[in-house]
Amino acid sequence: MRRALLGLFAAAAGAAIALVFVRRRVGRLRFQRGLATAQLAVRGGIRYAGSAPRLFASAGESRQQLRLDLAMQTADDVTATLGTMKGVMVKLGQMASYVDDGLAPAVRRTLSRLQDSVPPMSPQLAAGVIEAELGTRPERAFARWDPEPIAAASIGQVHRAITRAGVAVAVKVQYPGIAETMAADLDNVALLRRMLRITAPSQDVDGLIAELRDRVLEELDYRREAANQRALHEYFDGHPTISVPAIIDELSTRRVVTSELAIGARFADLASWPQAERDLAGETLYRFVFRSLYEVHAFNGDPHPGNYLFHGDGKVTFLDFGMVKHFTPQDLYPLMQMARHLCVDDDPGQFRASLEEAGFLVPGAPLNDAQITDHLAVFYQLIRESRPVTVTSDYASAVVRRFFDVRSPVAQYARIPRSYVILQRINLGLFALLGDIHATANWRAIAEEIWPFMQAPPSTPMGAAELPWLASRRAAVSRA
Repeated sequence: MRRALLGLFAAAAGAAIALVFVRRRVGRLRFQRGLATAQLAVRGGIRYAGSAPRLFASAGESRQQLRLDLAMQTADDVTATLGTMKGVMVKLGQMASYVDDGLAPAVRRTLSRLQDSVPPMSPQLAAGVIEAELGTRPERAFARWDPEPIAAASIGQVHRAITRAGVAVAVKVQYPGIAETMAADLDNVALLRRMLRITAPSQDVDGLIAELRDRVLEELDYRREAANQRALHEYFDGHPTISVPAIIDELSTRRVVTSELAIGARFADLASWPQAERDLAGETLYRFVFRSLYEVHAFNGDPHPGNYLFHGDGKVTFLDFGMVKHFTPQDLYPLMQMARHLCVDDDPGQFRASLEEAGFLVPGAPLNDAQITDHLAVFYQLIRESRPVTVTSDYASAVVRRFFDVRSPVAQYARIPRSYVILQRINLGLFALLGDIHATANWRAIAEEIWPFMQAPPSTPMGAAELPWLASRRAAVSRA
């Protein structure tokens, strides 16, 4: 993962070439997208081959600057190409823009454009989707409609509007044909299967791919997204720092979802705020993820920087609930037991047993408890001890490296059960975001507030501010 993104996409393109030219019976769309990826790799290869003599002849700062220039040119090409392709390929670029610490900051900034500003569809296409879904042109469906989008991402773009009732709203409009586009990408599974078998040779690769496919395709039904957002809005309503915009039901359909408009600073702006503000924002992100998981039994599996708006004093608005995984109490119980046995009881034997019960470890593997704990402890490092810890980019990178580490003797016996695949975005996403802003907190004390088996008293001013909201939530549950 410390390799530049250029290598990742070169590998992807190589597989795409094989898919395009070895398999004769492929759909036109699948062919076109495989070819676009292959052409991206070819352009990168030509670019680097043409610069090889200069790289060979250069030294020191001159060579480093030449490499950076090449990386920037390739990043621009990747961003433009994937932005045009949209769908699954944009999601790959989005994730790499905030996870891959091997990229130079300037290159990551270039790729970060994929988070909320890929090339939009034309106003006419957007209006056509509105008319098909709502039965009338946007100018009639809304009192005011801005034909220029305020954000454009992997599956749809967002427009400002004013409803007939005078409410300012954000209207997400799905790209026409994106369902077919994403299906074509997901059907090209040879690359993904090959990568998973290299990085996780002991895993049920087909099961992992099936789970990822299900979660990605669920995003295409905005009615599901609206239901997810509605549930989280209702749960967090009244929370002192967490806000989820309300859904406007009568203006939401399969390909259009309308919610109250939220305005705030983007993640890139947060990086320039005082560290105290960044710490508060990080605490809110952490509380949102784990309160959602343990109390709503849901996890929003798309924690990339474009999905947050920041307002200061720890207040954050959360956006985009297309990729939400719902869990049963039975799913969550072993996760709680793992945290309890390792972090609270400090019992490696019981930690191992809970891993085996959940399906994360092959029962009876020829490993001692210390080996297992050493291998997996990095994922729990923030909450092993009750003390302030600063999340750094180095820590986030260590988590990513351990996730893909096939050299460890534990790796061949480790598993990711299908129902928990999406939770790995905590390791690959949330920690990367917290590392980017160097968020500091006593994460263990906050976790103890949230863990259902502890529900400890507040450990921070934000935790204390939660108390009235928490009491009202629990009273509502008791009445129900």
